Amino acid sequence: MAEAVTVMDIDEEDNHLLKANKGKSVVVGGPPDRKATPWVEKYRPQSLADVAAHRDIVDTIDRLTSENRLPHLLLYGPPGTGKTSTILAVARKLYGEQFHNMILELNASDDRGIDVVRQQIQDFASTQSFSFGAKSSVKLVLLDEADAMTKDAQFALRRVIEKYTKNTRFALICNHVNKIIPALQSRCTRFRFAPLDAVHVTERLKHVINAEKLDVSESGLAALVRLSSGDMRKALNILQSTHMASQQITEEAVYLCTGNPLPKDIEQISYWLLNESFAASFDRISEVKMRKGLALVDVVREVTMFVFKIKMPSDVRVQLINDLADIEYASCLCFIC
Repeated sequence: MAEAVTVMDIDEEDNHLLKANKGKSVVVGGPPDRKATPWVEKYRPQSLADVAAHRDIVDTIDRLTSENRLPHLLLYGPPGTGKTSTILAVARKLYGEQFHNMILELNASDDRGIDVVRQQIQDFASTQSFSFGAKSSVKLVLLDEADAMTKDAQFALRRVIEKYTKNTRFALICNHVNKIIPALQSRCTRFRFAPLDAVHVTERLKHVINAEKLDVSESGLAALVRLSSGDMRKALNILQSTHMASQQITEEAVYLCTGNPLPKDIEQISYWLLNESFAASFDRISEVKMRKGLALVDVVREVTMFVFKIKMPSDVRVQLINDLADIEYASCLCFIC
């Protein structure tokens, strides 16, 4: 005869599971699907040797880490240039498998007002760490997008950095260093991460293309590099989005996926503007814009870059750039309104 299961038995089993998991809700299941992982995270560098560019900065930080002389760091520069990946690689080198227990990571999605500095950051920095096999007992506080912190929080952080330097290192990451107060800047060693050059972006993209076994043409790869503008994160996102939309990644597929005007369209539009009457060029550009769903701001920006490639007198080029800048400003105002 089958044994009856009562509600009390179920409750006792649930309570036992909750005690085993310390009251936390735990989802039991298999490992996460690697195919569903965004390529930005899937191919994030795991060590300092994997960082695509900025070898002078990376080698300096690597040497300081190896000699156990790591200072407080301030990494700044445009997005997608390897700032966060570099710090996470440093954490893995310092702490090995225990790095999640030895770092406090806060980014723009977290509340980082003065209360967080006085409580969460100070509590983490003030407690003595037990490395449990980690290579270093010095803890690491990672403040991503630190330029979004309030001025009061930055002033409070200044004293926390001084007070707990003995057992804690702070790494500040931001896009605009002028939004960090001078008192914090002077307490950190500053490194500027410039936009990646085309060679390093191309190398990293080829690595991902080979790993994912993608069909990418030379023109498609060049389009990815051109549209990324030195942003590796943007390049990988465009590559993954284009792959999801088209099995073969060509120049046209990349531009179609991102909504940017094709170079041949920009060349044609520039020809109309320079050689046709205003009415004729206006009608033709409007027709192309409507048929291909192009944004006026994107067209103006691409035409501006194309003007620099045309041979013309300097005074004429200056006048054209000024006029195009006025058009772009007006179109942005219309878009906002």
